[in-house]
Amino acid sequence: MIKAGIIGATGYAGQELMRLLMQHPECEVEVISSRTYKNTNYDQVYGNFMGIASDKLVDEEIDEISKKVDVLFIALPHGIASNKISSKILENTKIIDLGADYRLNDLSVYEKWYGVSHGSPELIEEAVYGLCELKRQDVKKSNLIANPGCYTTCSILSLMPLVKNNLIDKGSIIVDAKSGVTGAGRALNLGTHYTECNESIKAYKIASHRHTPEIEQELSGVTDSSISISFTPHLIPMNRGILITAYASLNKKYTYEDIKEVYEECYKDEQFIRLLPEGVFPETKWVKGSNYCDINFQIDERTNRIIVLGAIDNLIKGAAGQAVQNMNIIFGLKESTGLEVIPAFPI
Repeated sequence: MIKAGIIGATGYAGQELMRLLMQHPECEVEVISSRTYKNTNYDQVYGNFMGIASDKLVDEEIDEISKKVDVLFIALPHGIASNKISSKILENTKIIDLGADYRLNDLSVYEKWYGVSHGSPELIEEAVYGLCELKRQDVKKSNLIANPGCYTTCSILSLMPLVKNNLIDKGSIIVDAKSGVTGAGRALNLGTHYTECNESIKAYKIASHRHTPEIEQELSGVTDSSISISFTPHLIPMNRGILITAYASLNKKYTYEDIKEVYEECYKDEQFIRLLPEGVFPETKWVKGSNYCDINFQIDERTNRIIVLGAIDNLIKGAAGQAVQNMNIIFGLKESTGLEVIPAFPI
């Protein structure tokens, strides 16, 4: 059995990790950590674990926890993990970081977009960007996985076949993204109070969202040129889910079947990528509670643009589910182990 630890087990992503790992047939949760709820039983924080997980939350240092587990998940805000992880700790255990500290290859880009100094820049080159469908061979060999962001996972998977096969004008990409409120985390914030976000939709961090360079970095990595995108996220009044609508100009006239063949070739072996039938478009309600990413597209013949739509559950494929998928890859398990869940509906 794989022994796992979770630092930040009481955030929304940490709770999903706990739920998935407790049902994983090859893993047992050895340590759960929370500074806010230290010495509290887990089922007192989350009532859905009543009678299932009454483990006490600890506030141990990461170096001590790393000696007790085979894999350590860190579900903390940016700027914290890089000050806790060291080469010595990576000798003790595998690290899967759900935060942003190791996602960007360029230190200056990280510090510009996140506004903090990086605590362990010497480890950036060791880290592997853990988007499983693109980097699984690198994930297998790494001790430090940077689990991708939620907007980025959906955007990259939806656009990658077009970019990789040079089907679009790479300077024309626009991503319009919408997320449920859990994407903002569990900490109190005026903007996510019920009366502030219910019955409303708003754009935020326009032309400045921190997932932008992450999307650009990984899309640039599958082609021969540097890509810049326009990315605008929106907050919508639902608990979970992400829908992206991406626009790009096609390089020449293509039929729906031409593009469909490209997507099918890229994702023919990917269990968690669902390419929908023609005329059926992704909806967040059909992926909630699952590790699936649903994708489809439409060609606008009048403008010769393609409109690509993708949907994921931001807490599963956009966070905890992808982290478990990375764990499965690292330890040589079937990639879908513990993740073969039918999306829940209604939810």
